Amino acid sequence: MELRYHIPDFVKHFRLNLTLAEIMKRSPQAFNEGTRIGSVYGAFPNMLWNGGRFFGGTVDPRILREILNQFNKRGIPCRFTLSNPLIKAEHIADPYCNAVLQMADNGLNEVIVCSPMLEGHIRDKFPDMPITSSTCKQIENTDELIDELEKDYALVVLDYNFNNNFEVLEKLPHKEKAELLINPCCHPHCKRRGEHYRSIGRSQIACTEKIKHNAAIKAKTGNAPPFEYSPEPFECECMLKTIYQTVDSPVHISPDAIREKYAPMGYRNFKIEGRSVPDVNVLENYVYYMVKPEHRDEIRLDMLLMLTKDFKYFR
Repeated sequence: MELRYHIPDFVKHFRLNLTLAEIMKRSPQAFNEGTRIGSVYGAFPNMLWNGGRFFGGTVDPRILREILNQFNKRGIPCRFTLSNPLIKAEHIADPYCNAVLQMADNGLNEVIVCSPMLEGHIRDKFPDMPITSSTCKQIENTDELIDELEKDYALVVLDYNFNNNFEVLEKLPHKEKAELLINPCCHPHCKRRGEHYRSIGRSQIACTEKIKHNAAIKAKTGNAPPFEYSPEPFECECMLKTIYQTVDSPVHISPDAIREKYAPMGYRNFKIEGRSVPDVNVLENYVYYMVKPEHRDEIRLDMLLMLTKDFKYFR
């Protein structure tokens, strides 16, 4: 029985996630049976199509290629979070986003989508890239969810409010295509969640426009102003919760429940959120979900020690 965990973020948690992959290879006996890394999800800095969490800045294209190479040569897909809900027609031709997908289009890497317009573009231009339906769609109606699972998606990330609704989970078709967000930090049925996604989307677009503006000035004058941009403020007490501050939530899914309830029902894909929190917080999620209880202290220490060493991709 294979349990595939989709983990955050191939840029911000690059070292942590390669360390996890290496530890899983070195000490497979310490991990729960069948545990696999299904994908590492995220985005490169300042991708206009990115959603879910803001990510600004710039990066050398050579680094982007190396990130893809390091995960892909280990058989791990990089899954791009292209879930900005505010995509418009004029954004589809964005040269940077299209160049990134062209670079990543090797039959292994994947995308997560929210916008039907962007989804159509990707299906047309990058037909070999597996497409996942984003939880940012906030599908809370059972019939709509069933319809989504019937569509041509590799996976559908369920709204976390379905997490412990076993009446619905039992009857869903294509359970092998359903991906459950197991450690949500948000309150159940959060009324601000949609606006938060839109706020992130606006910030992502504005940051991209700022970078393009600076590039135009540099092309004209030879000098560009310093890059300065802050996303629009959106205060939320949930954003920095640790795993142990979410375990009592009615939408939390425990490691025991995964093995004893969800896997026997046919669910195989589980998403761990954590793109915007520190490595140590994400590491604790990995230990909590993926490692056998009797080995958690050992694996946590091994990973922390590996993270303190000079980083040479474990060649």
